Amino acid sequence: MKKWKQRGFAFVLALSLTTGMLTGAQAAVSKETLNDAVQDTAEYMYRTVQDPQVGSIGGEWAVLGLARSGYDVPDSYYQDYYATVEAYVTACDGKLHDKKYTEYSRVIVALSSIGKDARNVGGYDLTKPLGDYDKTIWQGLNGPIWALIALDSRDYPMPENPGAETQATRQMYIDRILECQLPDGGWSLFGGTSAASSGDGVSDPDITGMALQALAKYQDQPAVAKATEEALACMSKKQNSEGGFSSWGTKNSESCVQIIVALCELGIPLDDPRFVKNGNTLLDNLMTFYLPGNGFLHTADGSGSNQMASEQAFYGLIAAQRLQDGRNSLYRMSDARTIPDGPATGPAKGAGLEGKDPAVHSSPITQMGKTFDDITGVNAHKNQPAIEALAARGIAAERKSIYTDLRTLEEFGMDVICLREGHICRWALGLTPEGKNSFSDVAAEAWYAPYVGTAYSCGIITGVGDGRFNPSGTITRQEAAVMVSRAAKLCGLETEMDNAATRNMLAQFPDYMGTAEWARAPLAFCYQEKILDQAELNIRPLEAVTRAEVAQMLFNLLSSANLL
Repeated sequence: MKKWKQRGFAFVLALSLTTGMLTGAQAAVSKETLNDAVQDTAEYMYRTVQDPQVGSIGGEWAVLGLARSGYDVPDSYYQDYYATVEAYVTACDGKLHDKKYTEYSRVIVALSSIGKDARNVGGYDLTKPLGDYDKTIWQGLNGPIWALIALDSRDYPMPENPGAETQATRQMYIDRILECQLPDGGWSLFGGTSAASSGDGVSDPDITGMALQALAKYQDQPAVAKATEEALACMSKKQNSEGGFSSWGTKNSESCVQIIVALCELGIPLDDPRFVKNGNTLLDNLMTFYLPGNGFLHTADGSGSNQMASEQAFYGLIAAQRLQDGRNSLYRMSDARTIPDGPATGPAKGAGLEGKDPAVHSSPITQMGKTFDDITGVNAHKNQPAIEALAARGIAAERKSIYTDLRTLEEFGMDVICLREGHICRWALGLTPEGKNSFSDVAAEAWYAPYVGTAYSCGIITGVGDGRFNPSGTITRQEAAVMVSRAAKLCGLETEMDNAATRNMLAQFPDYMGTAEWARAPLAFCYQEKILDQAELNIRPLEAVTRAEVAQMLFNLLSSANLL
């Protein structure tokens, strides 16, 4: 596997870029710098998205980026993803969503990037829904935009949809985009439609960029060419002095990415004078959000790496690199990597590892598309893919609509993992709840008593001493690691770590000596197995663990144990 050269160089690189921006010097990103950033971000993406799911984060965009980057990823990675898609499509009987038809488009684009035909995925034609004009445009411009990008990614014929009230054609989607163009030359999500609100009267760089991407292959049509020039002029005016863009009043990396990809799809160099402000190109601006070794920021507010921003920035960098190298654009995939047919490597998904406890079982998908308001949209959370993957299997349940707030692990484990909407559901490991209870402060009639009994009998929890469980207490990060490592042993993973291996793993963290001795080997195991992220700067052993953090740990554990 290719590795990033040296992280120290990356930080020097980032510092030099930032310094250039601050001094007003022209900080044009060199070819070498771009290539290094692609390599580094590819490594980050491969590390953080080990088991891509069907989803907008930790799923299709990561697959697209890795496949189009040329990064050295084994075929088995994409074979496993395709197997996941097949299982997902089969479980929902080919119906990915009732109204959001971009769900189909996103999967089609990812499958095209690895040379797979979306017209036969587990016996289902995923292009067929895009033949329904009325349902595709329901989402505003997102629908026709991504229908065109998806269908054109592999030059699919327009699918026939006998069940559609209005059979779609490519030209209908083109015309829909054109008729919704705003007076200033750009586009917004619902602008030009009966569903428009007051905010839709202003051009949005994200939607405008994506509209330009969809129209890029149709520049031979005079109306399209004219609309394109008007949109480019609009975006040139909206570009800020740092070379980037704002969406809904906020400077962000994703808006910059969509214009980068648009220019690259149109074959327009990123140093085109229309898109250079104070010596700053779009790529210069994007690199100000770059965190070497840790992806990209959403906004420059110190909030840290953002997975959605990182995935979009990644494919934006790749679009720029492909244009620079004279290769096919990001979405023109006649040169796509072809992944050989055949089963994924290793045990079948959900089968679990050999040597796991007989009581451990996988949880099947029962709720397609289950999510929570406080982890999506403007509230997009870095742990969203993990939370949604657990929720789809009934492992994560809603708690007063707040999922990511700070709570005790016991509460999370019993309320969220074991229960769904107040009813007994299943443990993350598929364990059967037991009535036996050995703690003096857990009443036999308490709703959580059987789950405490199960966790105790399986050796996952031991209590706080003196025969007490302390059900309302707080669980620290190091205590969570201990519990997860015990669960991992039940799953068939080798959890033993000798003193030397433990020390070598934990010594990279400045707060290593603040960990309890009894927690060190479990912590080392969790980092080794990537249940915890080594990219984090500190262990923070005594901090209370959040529900979102536990969701991510459980997801990583179940992935490692082949139980998803």
